[in-house]
Amino acid sequence: MSYQQTAEKWLAFDQLEAEWKNQLSIIAKDEKRLEDAFYKDLEFGTGGMRGEIGAGSNRMNTYTVRKASQGVADYVKAAGKEAMKKGIVIAFDSRRKSPEFALEAASTFAKNGIQAYLYEEPRTTPQLSFSVRELGAFMGIVVTASHNPPEYNGYKVYGEDGAQLNLADAEAVIAYVQQVGDELAIEAGNTEEYLQTGMIQVIGHTLDEAYLEKVLAIQHHQEFAGKDALKVVFSPLHGASGSTVRTLMEQAGYQNFMYVEEQMEPNGEFPTLKSPNPEEAGAFELAMKLGKETAADVLITTDPDGDRVGVAVRQAEDYVLLTGNQTGAILIEYLLTQLKEKGQMPANGRVFKTIVTSDLGRVIAEYHGSSTEDVLTGFKFIGEKIQHYNETKEYTFLFGYEESYGYLIQPFVRDKDAIQSVLAITEAAAFYKMQGKTLLDVLHDLFERHGYYFEGLVSITKKGADGARAIQGLLTNLRNQPLTEVAGIAISSQEDYLTQTRSFIDGRKDENLTLPQSDVLKYFLADGSWVCIRPSGTEPKIKYYIGVMSPTEAESKDKLNTITTQFTAEMEKRFS
Repeated sequence: MSYQQTAEKWLAFDQLEAEWKNQLSIIAKDEKRLEDAFYKDLEFGTGGMRGEIGAGSNRMNTYTVRKASQGVADYVKAAGKEAMKKGIVIAFDSRRKSPEFALEAASTFAKNGIQAYLYEEPRTTPQLSFSVRELGAFMGIVVTASHNPPEYNGYKVYGEDGAQLNLADAEAVIAYVQQVGDELAIEAGNTEEYLQTGMIQVIGHTLDEAYLEKVLAIQHHQEFAGKDALKVVFSPLHGASGSTVRTLMEQAGYQNFMYVEEQMEPNGEFPTLKSPNPEEAGAFELAMKLGKETAADVLITTDPDGDRVGVAVRQAEDYVLLTGNQTGAILIEYLLTQLKEKGQMPANGRVFKTIVTSDLGRVIAEYHGSSTEDVLTGFKFIGEKIQHYNETKEYTFLFGYEESYGYLIQPFVRDKDAIQSVLAITEAAAFYKMQGKTLLDVLHDLFERHGYYFEGLVSITKKGADGARAIQGLLTNLRNQPLTEVAGIAISSQEDYLTQTRSFIDGRKDENLTLPQSDVLKYFLADGSWVCIRPSGTEPKIKYYIGVMSPTEAESKDKLNTITTQFTAEMEKRFS
């Protein structure tokens, strides 16, 4: 069926909700917008789905959420009555339409005889993960688009271990979603009836205290004077984590933990921000203002669903933003040092990171006696490893992180957890301040000890059908006409995660990669640098990751700038 035919079907649907009907009547006059809204079904991938809110089969709306939920329901029913009885936990963040989409999902599950547990107010993604485990549920759903712009929303699916679905289970759910067919043909459930019968149970605040108790237990120094000396400014960027962090830090006893009050209430319009992304300097604007007024040592922000965290550290009269890799390195140094000093460092300890995350974390972990394991991009792969090693006892989880500002300190949650991270970062900052050091001083010490590991990221946006074709064309081009050098530096080996092959330029025999399939290419350069190229799984972007290491800061900065500039230019040529 062509996009025009699909659009006509929607226009002719007499039960189409007024909101979507009005939007559709507007975009019907713009052929480009109409094609983008209907040229495909909104993709339900291994991480769930995410897209712009609006009318159309390629948009987040009542009908696409209902279709996704019906597919998930069919998957649960196929697992049997016990799975249906265990049920599904549903949470949502502060975004537009999040409460409505969450209720739609709960109603669809209940209509299919599946017990639904619903949060009625915004909760963080890590608390959803915790709640699945705490309630012994079969699955979990969180309605969120993380740090995307306000016009986006999404739908992430979790397994009974509290982690995002592994690839095998995700593929099974995808198959069920694809079998659902016409999203307009699915009848709505009777929400009021399900609430009365208990098929939809409202969770309320019953699990908040249990979650916070677990978070408080990650502290290494529950009582020490540094809590009074440190000043921190925090903002949830209008997201779901504000009230949770406020309660947490009061219970933890940090007296000088201050809040950007203008951004504390959940608001999906993000009125004080250009982007609710803690990776971007603009997200710290109000926090910096308050920080300068109060001479705060550290600024911390979290994204709308409370799984990513950004950090800025005071230097003279200004603030320096840490990268995700740098925050991860500092946390590894602090946490493993504390374990060693307490004599609690396990002989089989392991740190987990992704293939695009800095190698600085690896060398710090090895320095302290821990091994490190790389996984594909996406925290679900870390969650999967936690579950695997819990069963085999081969390794003990010490820390998991990714360069995109996601960290996990203790695995009672099986996804990145900004709430845990806020507490751990604050405690580390207080600990080092008692030694006369800032977190920047700690980072400098790590560079001096291990080398200056610097990383860069370039994101190229390619929206719509044309953009998707362009991104796929670039990856095809790179496989058909392989790179031999980057910025004049020879490539020593290449890893293609789609073919699961490692190939060598010097003619050595190809090796098989053990990681799952993914449309990603990584190049290792002769000087120890690396470049990785991957399409985003959640946004219309292609991303270039670059990593370098040199014995001095100046060398690393120069090398990173040269490789980033020349590689980006080469990719632009290949796009055209």
